[in-house]
Amino acid sequence: MAISQNLRGIGAVLIATASFVANDTCMKLAMSDAPPFQVLVMRGMAACLWCLPVIYAMGLIRELPKAFHPWVTLRSVSEVFAILSFVMALSQMPLADLTAIGQIAPFLVLLGMWLFFGEKVGGLRLSLVGLGITGALLVAQPGGSTASPFAVFGFCTAVGAALRDILSRKVPPRTPALMVTFSTLLIVMLSALAMSLLFEVPVQPTWRHGWLMLIAGFFLMCGHSFVFIAYSKAPARVVAPFSYSVMIWAVLSGLVVFQRAPNLLALGGMALIMAAGLAVVLLEGRRGRGVAP
Repeated sequence: MAISQNLRGIGAVLIATASFVANDTCMKLAMSDAPPFQVLVMRGMAACLWCLPVIYAMGLIRELPKAFHPWVTLRSVSEVFAILSFVMALSQMPLADLTAIGQIAPFLVLLGMWLFFGEKVGGLRLSLVGLGITGALLVAQPGGSTASPFAVFGFCTAVGAALRDILSRKVPPRTPALMVTFSTLLIVMLSALAMSLLFEVPVQPTWRHGWLMLIAGFFLMCGHSFVFIAYSKAPARVVAPFSYSVMIWAVLSGLVVFQRAPNLLALGGMALIMAAGLAVVLLEGRRGRGVAP
């Protein structure tokens, strides 16, 4: 029975990571002829259109005020910083490289818990954090001929995601996951709208944009839902290592959709991030509590 539940959890997290990459792929395709913040607004509208009927069908309408709890809102604001940085980088960087850099967020969470909350980290875990960040630098390759200045936004994405995960510990435990998701979608959409009005020249949306954003919104909702399913079906120490499959999906998306592959140095950096991340998860598992990247 436990094995069956574990397999379901692993399957759910694999679907979740694939869904997130599918969402990012649709957004990058839309950014080929539309500004990034406008694309994010359209994606937010589509995701809300998918999310609200699900909230209604699950009988959670009465729980909507929880989406605006101060800690939930603060968590969503940190997500705004991460997502706005992400779309800025996504418009100019290969998806696989950006996804890999974003995977250092769990290492930054460890540093944050150590620096701000006094949680014991230990020399071994600090060394793994250093390896993970080194891997991200190999992907970004600052100073190299293939380096992109937009990689800075990739690191900002990881910082925002780490802050979001730290603040998640303050969210009231009985808050439904869909309320947290809806809060994030709404606040990110409104923030993107403000940025678009201030800094972009909007373009006329086309049917292509509409279909891409409907698909992106669907996969975004699926990603969040399957993450919730994964961690409710199996222990975090079982499913967390498979979260790094997001890098594999991102490389496949780059090859199939954009006909672009990371260079050898970037692939080495991705492998280093994955190895360091898996080692951290295994160490946490030995301590009796899994960590979710």
